[in-house]
Amino acid sequence: MDKATVTRTLVLFIALINQILVTFDLNPIPGNETIWYEITSTILVFGAAIWSWFKNNYITLRGRKQKEILQEHQLTH
Repeated sequence: MDKATVTRTLVLFIALINQILVTFDLNPIPGNETIWYEITSTILVFGAAIWSWFKNNYITLRGRKQKEILQEHQLTH
C-alpha cells in the first residue's frame, strides 16, 4: 500500500470510531458538546468515506482507462 492509501484508511477509521462514540454520547475529541460537534463529526465521516471510495474505484475517465490497461496486461481480476 502506498502512503495515500494508508492515510485515507486511517482518516476513515478515525472518523468512524469518532462517529460511533458520538452516537453513544461520548466526546472523544475535546470540545463543546453542542449540535455542531455532531454535525461536524457526521460531515467528517461522509467526507472520509467518499474520499476513500472515490480514490479506490475506477469512476473517472482516467481511472477507467487505467483499469482497461491493467486488464489488457492481466494485472487485475
